[in-house]
Amino acid sequence: MPIRPEFRMLYPPNWRALSNDIRFTVAGGRCQRCDRPHGTVLKMLPDGRWFDPAQNTWRNERGREAPWPDIEEAIGWRTTKVVLATAHLDGNPSNNNRRRNLRALCQRCHLIHDRPRHLRQRWITCRRR
Repeated sequence: MPIRPEFRMLYPPNWRALSNDIRFTVAGGRCQRCDRPHGTVLKMLPDGRWFDPAQNTWRNERGREAPWPDIEEAIGWRTTKVVLATAHLDGNPSNNNRRRNLRALCQRCHLIHDRPRHLRQRWITCRRR
């Protein structure tokens, strides 16, 4: 996800290289929360389970083996392309000094991680109106 221009000054000049290092060297091109591989198109169920074609099995939202869906659940699957992003665990984009604060997360896990902050921002925006 591109960085919005008003937040660009919070990131270091070498952010692209740092992000690539976290996503592809440290994490090996896989989400560090659910183990989804970067750049692949996967089948996904609404409950977060996804089909791992390399292992020919379904995995849960944490990357562990999960039960195969029944026919009713399988009707709701959709495809999604996995894109990794580097997330700041403390929510502070200027805190890049510690590697343990940075994680490679897929778009779903990144949204789940940022959900409390997004809800607070939504509440603030609604109150301002």
